[in-house]
Amino acid sequence: MHIVVIGAGVVGVTTAWALRKRGHQVTVIERLEGAGQETSKGNAGQRSYGVVYPWASAAMVRKALSYLMDRDGPLKMRLPPSIDTLRFLVSTLRFAYAPGVFGLNKRAMLRLGIHSRERFLALEDELDLAFDGGHAGLLQLASSPNAMTDYVDSAEVLRELGIEHQLLGPEAVREYEPGMRGDGPLYGGLRYVTDGTGDCHLFSRGLAQACENAGVHFRYSTRVSRLIADHRRILGVELEGAPGAPEQLEADAVVLSAGCASPELARDLGLYLPIYPVKGYSITAPLVDAERAPRSTVHDDNFKVVSTRFGDRLRATGFVELNGFDRQIPETRLQTIRKSVNARFPGAADLSAATTWTGFRPMTPDGPPIIGRGTRENLFLNTGHGTFGWTLSAGSAELMAQVIDGEAPALSLDAFRPGRFAE
Repeated sequence: MHIVVIGAGVVGVTTAWALRKRGHQVTVIERLEGAGQETSKGNAGQRSYGVVYPWASAAMVRKALSYLMDRDGPLKMRLPPSIDTLRFLVSTLRFAYAPGVFGLNKRAMLRLGIHSRERFLALEDELDLAFDGGHAGLLQLASSPNAMTDYVDSAEVLRELGIEHQLLGPEAVREYEPGMRGDGPLYGGLRYVTDGTGDCHLFSRGLAQACENAGVHFRYSTRVSRLIADHRRILGVELEGAPGAPEQLEADAVVLSAGCASPELARDLGLYLPIYPVKGYSITAPLVDAERAPRSTVHDDNFKVVSTRFGDRLRATGFVELNGFDRQIPETRLQTIRKSVNARFPGAADLSAATTWTGFRPMTPDGPPIIGRGTRENLFLNTGHGTFGWTLSAGSAELMAQVIDGEAPALSLDAFRPGRFAE
């Protein structure tokens, strides 16, 4: 079967690999010049299988105003907000306060995280990909007694799902991260023992090359203008070409993994995908003193900034910003990220030599990604992973391949069904 995958971010590339492994002919269409060039390029680097959670949270809503008012707060929004932003926020509020939805979605996402870890380990055992990857764990710091109390509550769900973790006091935290010599407040932490790291951009490029070696055809710098369909099936995709002469590519099935570009392509087929481009920022700096650097991934809850070790580099990422597709990088955002690094790992990296990035996480208003069959029998969706695309990509790719091949998926897809926003 010839399957067209739209999008060559980490989700699209892992989907292509899973489908090719099952013997399908696969073509990947990507509007940019290579794999992993958008959201996958500068993300936090954490494969946080045990830390996935829904965007729509009543606790987050209660803190939103204080976050917005704080100069270093992790949530930012353009004022006045656009109509699209307001629509997204209203939908988020509906899901955040719907009885029981947060808990059900969190457990579904954690189960997908567990499955994704298993798939990543199998993939890394099969392929020799160089992406500064590892599974040395993730550490969430507690900058206040209340944060530590929250971690105790989180540990109950982790125990329920069999996710290996440790609640640590301040001394134990520093034992696991001896390079953490800054003066940031510390009351303990929650360590996710089997979580992982890695440069998602390098991974996406490496896996794309492995896909090509296995026979997957990539068409970069190519835009899909529309999906060609009748009332029952997708017949193919129309590609932008010379004016008045678009190219049509036939397909037996189409997988939409185009991140923030997914809603526009789905709209003409009567499928509503309320994916919003949640903006984030990162810096990547060369290490100058490896002994002062994080061993793996450390989440500083004081600034809501994640610092990750990539070999001889340090990546620090932060902010959730609702500002449409604005690509500007305000210096104030970078200052906050640098504050976090200096408060935890002073002297570890040359921050003056850091490269900067901003990008858009394709966020659904409730939080779980969109995985499953669309409004045509051969249209499939694997998109909307928000801040957890790197984490969930390998697992959601395998689930997608199972659905396409008519198998029962390894996990229930109720929380991820594409049509849930029209209900």
